[in-house]
Amino acid sequence: NFNNYQAVVSTQSGHYGRDHKDANNLFMVRLAQGLVHLGKGTLTLSPYHSDRMLMSRVAVGGLLGVIVAFMDVNNLIIGKSHYLLYHLVSAIQPRMLVTFNEDLKPLPVPVRVGQAVDVVGQAGKPKTITGFQTHTTPVLLAHGERAELGTNEYTPLTPVMEGFVILRKNEDMEE
Repeated sequence: NFNNYQAVVSTQSGHYGRDHKDANNLFMVRLAQGLVHLGKGTLTLSPYHSDRMLMSRVAVGGLLGVIVAFMDVNNLIIGKSHYLLYHLVSAIQPRMLVTFNEDLKPLPVPVRVGQAVDVVGQAGKPKTITGFQTHTTPVLLAHGERAELGTNEYTPLTPVMEGFVILRKNEDMEE
């Protein structure tokens, strides 16, 4: 689906790029390309964070502001108020998982990445992911995926493994 959309937008960009009479259409196609590629695929546009448990009101406000501005696209976005697109920045987040040690040096560790499973209300310590693959950080997380550490050598200082995570050496680990 994404590749089909990308091909259509690229075709439209080539079509409108040749015609210098209608720069507004080219602007809108380039805007669509920018939002599709968003940091070469390393960023996402979402108001949710912390494993989709919390919603940022600021990010929702930014998205709603741009949506309302697009209701009068000719006067606002294409007109003199194109700066309203900067409100999208409040909802942009990294899609990657990068781990650091306590001195903020990059720390490549094995992590398991798989589809997120809802484990609320289950007894014991159930697995939070299914169908996982083991990678070494940094890794890119798709929508609906979750990561967990693949080793007991380190413990994360945050309960959610997304974005930038600081790891501490596990003192309980036997050498």
